[in-house]
Amino acid sequence: MQEIIIRNIYAPFHLESFHIIRFEDIYLDKNMEEGLHRHDFFFLMILDKARGKHHVDFKEIPVAANTVTFLRPGQVHELILQKGSKGYLITFSSKYYGNLLLAKVTQKNFYTFNQFGFGNILSTSKNIFKEFKEKSKGFENVIKANLDILLILLDRENSKQTNFHNTQTLEEQEILDNLILQIEQHVFEKKRVSDYANVLHQTPYKLNSVTKKLLGKTCSQMINEQIVLESKRLLLATSNQINEIAYKLVYEDPAYFIRFFKKHTGHTPKSFRKNFKKVLFL
Repeated sequence: MQEIIIRNIYAPFHLESFHIIRFEDIYLDKNMEEGLHRHDFFFLMILDKARGKHHVDFKEIPVAANTVTFLRPGQVHELILQKGSKGYLITFSSKYYGNLLLAKVTQKNFYTFNQFGFGNILSTSKNIFKEFKEKSKGFENVIKANLDILLILLDRENSKQTNFHNTQTLEEQEILDNLILQIEQHVFEKKRVSDYANVLHQTPYKLNSVTKKLLGKTCSQMINEQIVLESKRLLLATSNQINEIAYKLVYEDPAYFIRFFKKHTGHTPKSFRKNFKKVLFL
């Protein structure tokens, strides 16, 4: 059974789970080319100047100036960043840094800013890079404080584009964030709403109430969407047989998996792989 390549975080010995690079220091005269893979860490790309191509979970993400791309662990992506690009790439594990705001902000992969808004993002990124390089006393605390600022700036931008932001409670947001995390991590073996209700110490009714209010969909729809996404990842990023993928997703009957996939995508797994694999650019 072929698995999707998982990249582990690179970090110096003194910072086991954090790293930052400045693109122009490494990719001034060469492209950055990354084939299909997934990470076991958070991937935060701040672009001041850039051209290229990027797919995250097989959806095209713009590569342009004044943008931020934020990937969660487990997401599948491929990237071409053309030489001469400028900006920063920050990578860190949940062990190094994590909070509810991180879970919220990373539900959106792409942010774009006007010149003023991006100036604040870029300035904060420069501060992180400076602290990482100089390693003065207390530098890790300063890095984490600046990561807090970055998340707040991203959350502010996100709040401008969402209608429900001001109506949700902290409890509802926390339930949703934990539910999303659980579904992403355990959808292979847990496919019923009651499974997640038990883990989160909520009732199925409460979970559905929260997801309908904040996302406009039921908890079952969220679970099915994650199953479909994992199916697409395996179909397009590996050469595994359909029955192998069905077993990976814990479906004992491959025929049932085929019917499920077609119901939710309009394609059989075989036709989806044939028709969509050619759109990938690497």
